[in-house]
Amino acid sequence: MTGPGFLAVDSGGSGLRVVVGAGGDGPSARAASGEPVRTGERGIDPGHFMEQLVPMARALRAEAGIERLEVAVVGAAGLAGLGDALRAELPDALRRELGVPRVVLAADAVTAYVGALGPRPGAVIAAGTGLIAIGTDLTGWRRADGWGHLLGDCGGGAWIGRAGLEAALRAHDGRRDGSARLLASAEDMFGPAAGLPGRLYPRTDRPAVLASFAPRVGECAADGDPVAVEVLRAAAGHMADSVAAVCPAVDAPVIGLTGGLFRMGAALLDPLDEELAERLPGARRIMAEGDPLHGAVRIAEDLTAGSFTLPGDEKMLCVTSPAGEDVTRPADVRT
Repeated sequence: MTGPGFLAVDSGGSGLRVVVGAGGDGPSARAASGEPVRTGERGIDPGHFMEQLVPMARALRAEAGIERLEVAVVGAAGLAGLGDALRAELPDALRRELGVPRVVLAADAVTAYVGALGPRPGAVIAAGTGLIAIGTDLTGWRRADGWGHLLGDCGGGAWIGRAGLEAALRAHDGRRDGSARLLASAEDMFGPAAGLPGRLYPRTDRPAVLASFAPRVGECAADGDPVAVEVLRAAAGHMADSVAAVCPAVDAPVIGLTGGLFRMGAALLDPLDEELAERLPGARRIMAEGDPLHGAVRIAEDLTAGSFTLPGDEKMLCVTSPAGEDVTRPADVRT
């Protein structure tokens, strides 16, 4: 058996991804579940979270030969707005079930940031089904958007998919600014256009269904469809607006991009670069060094090594000691 180790968790819309490793040696064992943690009246359900995590964590600890877990880092989608129950119950539950004395609870935007840029000043656009921008000067955090597909997430996968389907239905109706190419692609994917509302509206996973059409919009844009091109340009504008709102006032800021939406490639990245050049002259855009799980691992390793420098935040990042108190330094967080 090795000495002390860490547990790193990424909890999102596709389930849990879990890593166990030893400080300084990186991940040693990993596993995943395909079931997202439930949300209810109390927000994210800590009981359901623990039901999934504990068996995986115990098995991974044994597989990796880790004697004990000193740090657990949990990056969770929805933590900022739906995480009150997790914050209240998870540190004690992890100490009780897994013997972990120090627990980090972080919004997935924070772990995405650390995975993309590491613990340095800058800003990150995290774009998948939804979209959020987050930035820090290492004294506080700023975030923009991430308000969900009904109120925001502008430029994210669900937003692009909805805009593409709207253009398809305009073509179906014979209205202006429709796209016959997007209509054909939508019917190939979902069936006759007239039946689309009935197939979409009853779904509880509407954001994911909408986002599933975003790659088709990207394909149409790459082939030169003018309506699809304008959808992606508008998405790029929303992304640039959000990241400009959170970018720290430093020379030549670094802008990291993370999330599956950027797999569209040039059809999205080219207009995004143009929009960033207009709003943030001198900024340097890079693709993420790693994903949110890498970010959780980096936080765990920095805590183990005593080199943790990120600012804390009541909703987005807190580190509890064995006595239960938040040991991060205060931060000025603005939304």
